[in-house]
Amino acid sequence: MSEEIKKATGMLNASIAPEDFNWEEFEGTADSSKKEDDRKAYDQTLSKIVEGEVVEGEVTAVGKREVVVTIGGKSEGVIAAPEFRYNPDLKVGDKVEVYVENAEDKKGQLVLSHRKARTLKSWDRVNEAYEKDEIVKGYVKTRTKGGMIVDVFGIEAFLPGSQIDIKPIRDYDQFVDQTIDFKIVKINPDGHNVVVSHKVLLEAEQEARRAELISKLEKGQVLEGVVKNITNYGVFVDLGGVDGLIHITDLSWGRVNHPEEIVSLDEKIKVVVLDFNENQKRIALGLKQLTPHPWDSLNPDLKAGDKVKGKVVLIADYGAFIEIEPGVEGLVHVSEMSWSPRLHSAQEFLKIGDEVEAQVLSIDREARKMSLGLKQLTVNPWENIREKYPVGSKQTATVRNVTNFGVFAELEDGVEGLVHISDLSWNKIKHPSEVVAPGDTIEVQILDFDEANHKLSLGRKQLTPNPWDAIEANFPVGSTVEGTVASTTDKGANITLEGAEGFAFNRELVKEDGKQAVVGETLPFKVVELRRSTNRILLSHLRTYQEVKEKAAEREAVSTSKAVKSINKAVEKTTLGDIDALAALKEKLEKGE
Repeated sequence: MSEEIKKATGMLNASIAPEDFNWEEFEGTADSSKKEDDRKAYDQTLSKIVEGEVVEGEVTAVGKREVVVTIGGKSEGVIAAPEFRYNPDLKVGDKVEVYVENAEDKKGQLVLSHRKARTLKSWDRVNEAYEKDEIVKGYVKTRTKGGMIVDVFGIEAFLPGSQIDIKPIRDYDQFVDQTIDFKIVKINPDGHNVVVSHKVLLEAEQEARRAELISKLEKGQVLEGVVKNITNYGVFVDLGGVDGLIHITDLSWGRVNHPEEIVSLDEKIKVVVLDFNENQKRIALGLKQLTPHPWDSLNPDLKAGDKVKGKVVLIADYGAFIEIEPGVEGLVHVSEMSWSPRLHSAQEFLKIGDEVEAQVLSIDREARKMSLGLKQLTVNPWENIREKYPVGSKQTATVRNVTNFGVFAELEDGVEGLVHISDLSWNKIKHPSEVVAPGDTIEVQILDFDEANHKLSLGRKQLTPNPWDAIEANFPVGSTVEGTVASTTDKGANITLEGAEGFAFNRELVKEDGKQAVVGETLPFKVVELRRSTNRILLSHLRTYQEVKEKAAEREAVSTSKAVKSINKAVEKTTLGDIDALAALKEKLEKGE
């Protein structure tokens, strides 16, 4: 407002106007050329305003609901006050960026938006930071599913939970309302999606520290660290931004079931560097190596034959490991647990946690190995076994196991023998289960010993007479007996005799009339053969009548031979006239007429 207008305005309140008041200028009629210049300047300002662009404006008024912003000193626009809520200290004269939505609305005013301008500028800054791989600061606003929402340059970005820190995060809320450094790792402008990561910065920092630390590492070096993570196979220790692994076997000289038995999370511990690999960036650490090996402090007087006490810490099929001192173990082989030959697995005799007493069988301090025995502390039942169970004596035993080849029977705890299938019964059997079962109490005879291998040969059939002795007496070879055809097979028939059973092949079952004997027929049979090895009596019906015919024919042949001889002698004494008659008679005799 010019000085003249001010004066004119002031004069309106006066009763008399000044004599020098310029009414033409007040009414706009004076100096038309200057007015035209002002109009051109205003038009020039408007021509510079382009819709859809971001321009700088000046705040000329701040209200509770609206903020007035002037562009170029002439054009004004009204912006809703909430668009500036992030800046509570906004005041007149502040420079702000606005987005021109419309050069002029129905009221002739500019339509501006500060929020859109800020967003567009923010996307430019976000893209620039992403392209240049810059570190940006972001304000963590709140938690969300799977991560956090972070304000970066006014844009809401997503921070996945896996990208917050290198170590697992247990409390996400500790990061809310914090301003933290980030790197933009992904941008999707179409979907207005920005992903940031704080972890990549930590990894880069950790990598630098790791490289520096590894360059200074030496085997045997003792370091201090914090337990960062515990797994089934070991413990990860933070050595100051760089992690190393203590394998479960390097936690203690004693046997460890789980690392939690030795250390806990966030615990400060000292460790020794066992090995490291600069290329693979792995550091192997040890904890037990900081203490002397228990074998080095083991009683130097301990020797084979001594008794020791310990606890079962591990069981395998072949034996059990007994810890007699922390870190000092001995192996009890399954064969050294019991005198019983039936013990085939250590699980049958011991379980983890059992307190036992054992005898030292051997000890190798250099190899740090010890062999123990349990059965040596009990009486050996095989001592004086021949005096206790003489060969040929009758004993009572319990059937423990039945196999295809025989039966294992126990005389007493630790003394067991085998009754072979051939010694179970005088009769032929296909499987031992036909005559005995596990748990049966049977009478046996001691047949033989093998003290060195703790083996005993037993017999059962030897306690009863051999039925073949009676068979050989009752059915001698060549005798004829009466039998009944009981059943038939492809090769022949089973024949029931009085007190025994025999067998006849098909060719031996042909009757005198040429027919085959059938089941149920009772016929005479000749005993052909006695096979003691197979408990078999071979019979023949054919031979009962075939031999009679053969003997009759044999007798007739002998009689004919004698008659011929008599005629020959008579011929020698006859005359020539009788020769023809005698010759005819001889011919008839030879023909059997």
